[in-house]
Amino acid sequence: MMRAGSMPGRARPRAELSMTRGAPLLAALAGLLALALPAALGIGAVAISPLEIVAILAHQLGIPVDGVPVETRQQAVLIAIRVPRVLLGMLVGGALGACGAAVQALFRNPLADPALIGTASGAALAAALVIVLVRVPPGAPSWLLAGLLPLAAFGGSALATTAVYRLAGRAGSTMVGTLLLAGIAVNALAGAGTGLLSFVATDAQLRALVFWTLGSLGGATWQGLAGAAPCLLIALVALPALAPSLNLLLLGEPEARHLGVDVERLKRRIVLLVALGVGASVAVSGVIGFVGLAVPHLIRLAAGADHRIVLPGSILLGASLLVSADLLARTVVVPAELPIGIVTAFAGAPFFLWLLRRTPSVAWS
Repeated sequence: MMRAGSMPGRARPRAELSMTRGAPLLAALAGLLALALPAALGIGAVAISPLEIVAILAHQLGIPVDGVPVETRQQAVLIAIRVPRVLLGMLVGGALGACGAAVQALFRNPLADPALIGTASGAALAAALVIVLVRVPPGAPSWLLAGLLPLAAFGGSALATTAVYRLAGRAGSTMVGTLLLAGIAVNALAGAGTGLLSFVATDAQLRALVFWTLGSLGGATWQGLAGAAPCLLIALVALPALAPSLNLLLLGEPEARHLGVDVERLKRRIVLLVALGVGASVAVSGVIGFVGLAVPHLIRLAAGADHRIVLPGSILLGASLLVSADLLARTVVVPAELPIGIVTAFAGAPFFLWLLRRTPSVAWS
């Protein structure tokens, strides 16, 4: 019996070709992210040049930089606002891209979305419950509600995903088709609950709920980043490690099982890691659509279906896309700020539809 990471001899040349073709793509995506970061850090109401960014960051590390004058306001804006916001955008975008690629491999459908297993809808329902029903006592610290909202969203995401997974279990195995149907049912139920809460909400609550469900990185803080980063990093590290098994899963469950993959264990890992990554993302940034659906598909169109390329490529492109979308969201209608979900949909959906029109037969290779 072959190990999950091994491949038949005939597949090795094709795998080597895939890696050869994918390496330049990953390098280009890393370069794209390297360009997006200084732009996101420097552009805004307070302009900060790349040299000033380097000087401020070096100063924070105790490294003096002579000849680059820096204003106190620039330093405060960069360290307290933009750095945690950009880092959170990188982590959330990368996690959504990787989770999307993993879900598409699980369902063996390149148009699947992480929301199919209930993560986003469960988080949205829990957040709606907090926004509409929770009353913070007068004199309570301001961080109480701010901390309760992401905690509830993460818990709602975990509960919804657990319910979907248990509903799909039959005699110790998980049927992917049943998983999809259970996800649709749980999504519909959570959506109905969120709609009911929206109906009874006040104008202020409804505005907060709508803005949250469309996503935003405007509330990024160092404390929020520290709370979400461990969950996001676990998903970002663990999902690419599953790439060899995911490649074999594309052949079909029986074939993957014969090649040494513990298919049920792999499914559990995918569901757990996707719930962890998407739940943490929704908890700190709200519901951001399109990234998990389109980013892996774009990487697959460019480099094929090898998950050793698709997963890291989705992480890099997802991070670049979300950082760039956040930059646009906070600068295009200054002094107001657009929900980032609107930007990702307007920017990405037409391009995605053009790609589907250009390549109507969606394939894995």
